[in-house]
Amino acid sequence: MLLEALGKVELQELNVKLLLAGEFYGDEDLYQSLIQKYGLQDRVYLHTSFIPNDEVGKYFCAADVVVLPYRTATQSGITQVAYHFDLPMIVTRVGGLPELVHDGLVGTVVEPNVAEIVKGIASFYDQNKGSVFRENMKEEKKKYSWDIFGEEIIRLAK
Repeated sequence: MLLEALGKVELQELNVKLLLAGEFYGDEDLYQSLIQKYGLQDRVYLHTSFIPNDEVGKYFCAADVVVLPYRTATQSGITQVAYHFDLPMIVTRVGGLPELVHDGLVGTVVEPNVAEIVKGIASFYDQNKGSVFRENMKEEKKKYSWDIFGEEIIRLAK
């Protein structure tokens, strides 16, 4: 869905680029054919080998926003890494993602379809939401800290 969205005129006009980082879990040829189909060769950067923990930060720091265009999910560990780097997110309304990414506060929650993904990305850039989301993340991510986690366990144990 994200590759198709990137091929839409609205995102072409914004000159949005995509960094795909990490190993493929499916058929790489499928993604390569979609990149060709939508004419994205000069707008998609592939770094599809295993990324060691000590290099993960480089990829998050190179991004304006993390886009998680899942069709199904329970949750995603990527959201917690994005919080660590104060990196806003655009996620689809599946599984527990909307519980982790509060719409309009630290990111945008969209329906899992191409048109909504396009709207979410275009809005992020057109309305310059990055700085507001980043600032909100500094406060929001505190609830995921080890201190809060420990306090909740103690509270539940009582």
